[in-house]
Amino acid sequence: MSAPTGAGILSESAALGKMLRARRRQLGLTQDELADLSGVSVRFLGELERGKPSVRLDHVLAVARTLGLTITAS
Repeated sequence: MSAPTGAGILSESAALGKMLRARRRQLGLTQDELADLSGVSVRFLGELERGKPSVRLDHVLAVARTLGLTITAS
């Protein structure tokens, strides 16, 4: 799914959630800590990590930014 740098091609929300969870754990952050740093709720973060298909894009981008990741489309 992803290269060591965190790069990867995602085709579904579950894959994105999995990648974000892995990065959070790699950084040693709890869901509470990441939610606080990102300005989102813990509930939102849990749903995102579980691959909920309908989430707010601005929140997803905030979480990714906090984790040091970028999301690109091509």
